[in-house]
Amino acid sequence: MIDTKSPADRTTTGATGMRDLEIVPVRNYGRWIAAVVSLLALVGLIGSLAKNDNLHWDVVGDYLFADLIFDGLTTTLWLTAAAMLLGLGLGTLIAVMRLSASPVLYGLANAFVWVFRGTPLLVQIIFWGYAAALYKYVKIGIPFTEVTFLQAETNTLLTPAIAALLALGLNEAAYASEIVRAGIQSVDPGQAEAAHSLGMRPALTMRRIVLPQAMRVIIPPMGNETINMLKMTALVSVISAHDLMSNIQDVYAQNYQVIPMLIVASLWYLALVTLLSVPQAWLERRYGRGTTRAGHVSPFRRLLGGTVERLGKKNKEHNR
Repeated sequence: MIDTKSPADRTTTGATGMRDLEIVPVRNYGRWIAAVVSLLALVGLIGSLAKNDNLHWDVVGDYLFADLIFDGLTTTLWLTAAAMLLGLGLGTLIAVMRLSASPVLYGLANAFVWVFRGTPLLVQIIFWGYAAALYKYVKIGIPFTEVTFLQAETNTLLTPAIAALLALGLNEAAYASEIVRAGIQSVDPGQAEAAHSLGMRPALTMRRIVLPQAMRVIIPPMGNETINMLKMTALVSVISAHDLMSNIQDVYAQNYQVIPMLIVASLWYLALVTLLSVPQAWLERRYGRGTTRAGHVSPFRRLLGGTVERLGKKNKEHNR
């Protein structure tokens, strides 16, 4: 039998046939088994906690929206915001100092990062909380002379809240400086050279040219640092800074309901972290455009997308 079709016709027919074929994905039964086992374990854990009378869910309900809890939340939120602003501002300055050609500025910046990143945050909080044991008065004047312009008691200036802010902000500055330095170094040096060739000074070049481009690298990890800062504020309870965890400890020190009060704290921290995760995820997508792996979609979105696609195919077949 002689084939009378031209090569073009055969190519078209083959392509049409390929388009008509239904692509069936590989069945990953192990993945489904693992998902079912995980869901069963989760349901069992939730059921066990819900039926556990030792958790005293009535106590959790009584204190979940108590005024004392909201007072602690207010302190926790302003500590988080103020510490991040202090850490980001000081961290940017330290990052620029570390990139400076001056050996003095470079050495001071390195020493700052070495000290505050190398010692535990809890130790720093306790140090600032009990700084009056080291210096009874805070003086501003000419060093190595008796000339004093301003003098105040350390305990008056360094209240527990201010001590907590200093500890959190300075510790965050050490980490933020490394993030900012990485962002600055990610910018092509030719950008700064081009700005200098136009007569721009180094400070103006850094502010107008380098830092705006470095934000692509700086913003996403700083979102993670903000979430981490919110949780680290719980450590300031050791100096009674009247944050959420401090007030929780005051309550269970009186009613001895430790676990129920810790559940109250955990629920509020989870709620706040969830709220912060929304803008953090948006910022990561916004500033990560062009750098993330192409076509990367989360499993949950793939599941939703596949469900929508299947529903669309069924509607088309029904309309036919």
